[in-house]
Amino acid sequence: MLRFIPTPSSSSMSIGPLQIHWYALCLIAGIALAIWLGDKRYRAMGGGKSIVADVAIVAVPSGIIGGRIYHVITSPGDYFGADGDFSRVFKIWEGGLGIWGAIPLGTLAAWIYYRNIVKSDREGVLTFSQFADALAPGVLFAQAVGRFGNWFNGELFGKPTTLPWGLEIPPYNRPYLYGNFETFHPTFLYEALWCVLIAVIIMKREKLFKPGQAFLFYIVGYCFGRFFIETLRIDYASHIFGLRVNVWISALVFIASLWAFVNLGRRETQARLTESESA
Repeated sequence: MLRFIPTPSSSSMSIGPLQIHWYALCLIAGIALAIWLGDKRYRAMGGGKSIVADVAIVAVPSGIIGGRIYHVITSPGDYFGADGDFSRVFKIWEGGLGIWGAIPLGTLAAWIYYRNIVKSDREGVLTFSQFADALAPGVLFAQAVGRFGNWFNGELFGKPTTLPWGLEIPPYNRPYLYGNFETFHPTFLYEALWCVLIAVIIMKREKLFKPGQAFLFYIVGYCFGRFFIETLRIDYASHIFGLRVNVWISALVFIASLWAFVNLGRRETQARLTESESA
């Protein structure tokens, strides 16, 4: 019986002269899933066909660029200075996309492009809040699929563990001071499962949400889980007051998005009360 999760022996495969990286395939598969599910949910809300795909043409590249910029900024030693290699900045298939840069820039690009669609008087255009709500579960599923790219690259694992689902890491991938340990927490799997759980909750309970709250619940839920998962990771990261930067960001974004979630619910409830009183 297998008592640990093995790390794949190769992060890519070759088809003739073409080399295909599993990390890139995971990203592509996740993006395709997010667009498909987002479009299906958007049209179920009464939205027009292909609007989600049209916005994705702008939002997806923006998200990838934002994610890469965040990773490079927070890991400058890998790309700049005497020990850095600047050419690796463009090698996205090696891993290194920060969700904290991907979601903000991708959302901003989607919002700007969506405004242009609204102004064009295109048929079947819903509010941006509804658009974001439609996409939320698909984005979570995309993040879950994308995390398996880290598994193929043998990266972003956690502290040593002897649990049955520990991730076996080959010696050449083990961090400094951890060479004598063989199995580590599979934080990529923890995050993937957490993303799936949040997506399922949204899809099961979204009838209780006001417009815009499903997307905010995605942010709230993801940050809550990421806070604890981040404390398990042992890969190099910048620290502030002894904690990883991503721990601080998870906490701050969690607080801000939770406030927005609660405040949005209150405003919607108050608006309905006002309408009923004036009727």
